[in-house]
Amino acid sequence: MKAGFIVGVFLLLITSIIACQSEDELEFKRYYSNGSTVYETKCQNCHGKNGEGLQLLIPALSDSAYIKANKTSLACSLKYGLKGKLTINKKEFDGQMPADDLTEIEIAEVLTYVNNSFGNKLGVVTTEQVGNDLRKCN
Repeated sequence: MKAGFIVGVFLLLITSIIACQSEDELEFKRYYSNGSTVYETKCQNCHGKNGEGLQLLIPALSDSAYIKANKTSLACSLKYGLKGKLTINKKEFDGQMPADDLTEIEIAEVLTYVNNSFGNKLGVVTTEQVGNDLRKCN
């Protein structure tokens, strides 16, 4: 009887907490959580578990100044790859990031994860934003 009561109170508390979250907060959590999984399977091998990169071969993902300045081209870089010289945090990189077969939702999720991890705090990247950015790729 006591165990049932405790479980009931616990479920009520969880329901209350979830109900108090706005749709924007829930969307952020969904994108961030799913983006973490995409990052682990598609990005972590090169960029590192903590986004630290690999010295002068692969850039770290902790430079929010670069991310902010290139916000609209990041989806293109993920989808179609990136090659050539790149300067991040006064370090020059000259390599190639391969294209990937990520869907628009996966790109939005992983960008949301990266934009809010490794010291970055840049908010949600929506599927709509990704779609708009992909249509503008060169």
